[in-house]
Amino acid sequence: MRGFLASSIGVTCAAALALPLAPPAAAAAPSAVPPTSGGTAQSEAYVPGGTQSLPLAPLTRDRAPGAAEQGVPRRDVRHFSLVGLVWDDPDTELHGHVQVRTRATATGNWSGWQELEAHNADHAADPGTPESTSGRVRGATAPLWVGESDGVQVRVRAERIPEAARATTAAPAAASPLPTGMRLELVNPGEGAPPEAAPGPDEAPRTTGMTAESAEAVAASAANAGLAPLGATEIPALSRAQTQAELATQQQAKPYVGPRPKITTRRGWGANEKLREKKFVYTSKVKAAFVHHSATGNNYTCKQAPSVIRSIYRYHVNSMGWRDLGYNFLVDKCGKIYEGRAGGVSKAVLGAHTLGFNSNSMGIAVLGTYGSKKPSSAAVKAVARLTAWKVGLYGMNPRGKTYLRSGGGNLYRKGKNVRLNVISGHRDGFATSCPGKKLYGKLGTTRSTAAKYQGR
Repeated sequence: MRGFLASSIGVTCAAALALPLAPPAAAAAPSAVPPTSGGTAQSEAYVPGGTQSLPLAPLTRDRAPGAAEQGVPRRDVRHFSLVGLVWDDPDTELHGHVQVRTRATATGNWSGWQELEAHNADHAADPGTPESTSGRVRGATAPLWVGESDGVQVRVRAERIPEAARATTAAPAAASPLPTGMRLELVNPGEGAPPEAAPGPDEAPRTTGMTAESAEAVAASAANAGLAPLGATEIPALSRAQTQAELATQQQAKPYVGPRPKITTRRGWGANEKLREKKFVYTSKVKAAFVHHSATGNNYTCKQAPSVIRSIYRYHVNSMGWRDLGYNFLVDKCGKIYEGRAGGVSKAVLGAHTLGFNSNSMGIAVLGTYGSKKPSSAAVKAVARLTAWKVGLYGMNPRGKTYLRSGGGNLYRKGKNVRLNVISGHRDGFATSCPGKKLYGKLGTTRSTAAKYQGR
């Protein structure tokens, strides 16, 4: 996720205005949804999540704003599982090193120092979009999953200004000033889904397995109507023949499309739909898929993946000021696929994942950090299955090329028509190390496998 070129674009979020589109793969919503015993949310212990925000203070005698070393001394805190750093101005880059250490709740042991990815502005909405100009967006590091913890310590050290750079400026300072308003965000993902609410005295009995905790939850589930019942925790897989048959009523020619994979819905991973903005925002089509790594570290189990996703969601919305989770889909190390930004998995939902190229694309984040660690074969296969289906809905060849118009970034100026692989890595659209060297090296295999799934 590290951006190699300094940019003043900042961490912003996407929401270009568009009318909701009818998904090419989804059937018309039925007039009534039958009850379902499987695939809908079941009652379980529910613990709401939350975020603690701790202001940083200078760690040296220099008490001025932007002091070269700031942090939070070791201290006890309420339980949390994910940590990140935010600051006031999204257009300000943090040129320095951010390190945290945490105390595990289960053992009481302190971890060693762990680095947070400071250059995270490349995961954002396109410049000038309503989401990026909302006034709520903040600069931020990538978040880091640390597991359940109850103690924390952080230190942020500004980078030294190279002698060559100092020689060309009048500033005598030896270190780049740090951003103002830095705060440590400690995210508790909570547990389970909100409990079912009984119908009111004037309400008819509910027959869908959908809870009534918010209209937003109903809307998020209804966005997948035709693919799964209201309240479903997963969208079932289909064979290639079934997927083609589903499309046959909408397309005259036989489509090249991969079999629809099983997808865990937002309901399935426990999204609190009241956190995000209510409306869904769409783009015209899906011409390309950008593959990312979440850079949240690899110290999670597959059972913990929903908690990791709830944490990222809360961090993106509450800490960074985005309208919703930035990625359209997420994949864990066991190859399980999760719905990301709300609006319908078969639809062209506008995300905030690849600065400059969010329009007419989708973003897939593989949970973990893959600069030096290889992604699992299950995760790579899942990305291939997901892209074979989703780009196939829009008539795209996973082995092919396409053109996207840049919304502005550090590789391509705004308005430039850029030729890209249909399955691209984040670094293809922005100067960044994302999705990590090891995951990026698997994209050739992903393209050929996805094409085979489509029957090409």
